[in-house]
Amino acid sequence: MEKYFLHGKLTAKNGQSEQLVKILLKASENMKATKGCRLYVISMCNDEKENIWITEIWDSKYDHDNSLKNKKNKELIMQAIPLLESSPEKGQELKFLGGFGI
Repeated sequence: MEKYFLHGKLTAKNGQSEQLVKILLKASENMKATKGCRLYVISMCNDEKENIWITEIWDSKYDHDNSLKNKKNKELIMQAIPLLESSPEKGQELKFLGGFGI
């Protein structure tokens, strides 16, 4: 089973993490209806609230890349960018080895 896994971190400007999380949770709602998206999870460390982590599992890299062309997703990306401390870090692309849950 060849899947596309992506795990990345966004760092919010001071005081902006709550707003960034709201935007990312809206994005996760969009992903429910997005072709090929199997998992889109938003998380943070208790002691680093400015660092927001996104974990994604897709049927393919093509499906992931295609989701970025979606009008609603583009709008949310544009809302999130001003809240970021710096450019998004390149996410880690992970290789699926097996396990329970997808």
